[in-house]
Amino acid sequence: MTTVLIVEDDPINFRVFAKILTKRGGLEVKGTEDVEEVMRIARSREADVILMDVSLAHSVYQGKAVDGIAITQMLKSNPQTASLPVILVTAHAMEGDRENFLKQSGADGYISKPVVDHQQFIAQILAVANKNQN
Repeated sequence: MTTVLIVEDDPINFRVFAKILTKRGGLEVKGTEDVEEVMRIARSREADVILMDVSLAHSVYQGKAVDGIAITQMLKSNPQTASLPVILVTAHAMEGDRENFLKQSGADGYISKPVVDHQQFIAQILAVANKNQN
């Protein structure tokens, strides 16, 4: 079964994503915004794909505030976690944001909030996860 790690600081968004993914997608879900926990889960391969909120309000790593872009950069620069797919999720959906965020972070995908089409949301996540498993 595909496991999705949701890194999200808004408990409502987390619940919405988790419900869509488990009820409609039949996926396993984990969630945290604790950066140490994200790194541990990534290193131990407990998730097949990470949904990463771009603007994390409370995340701190080694004493510094970090956002989803910084966490994704850390994951992608570590040979142990570089192949784990990361999909950025953000409400920042201005012209050019998608390309800018993807280029900056090295992420494998981008989904803008709010998620309206649940089937497309699930399909995007599975496409990225499956591409990595092949």
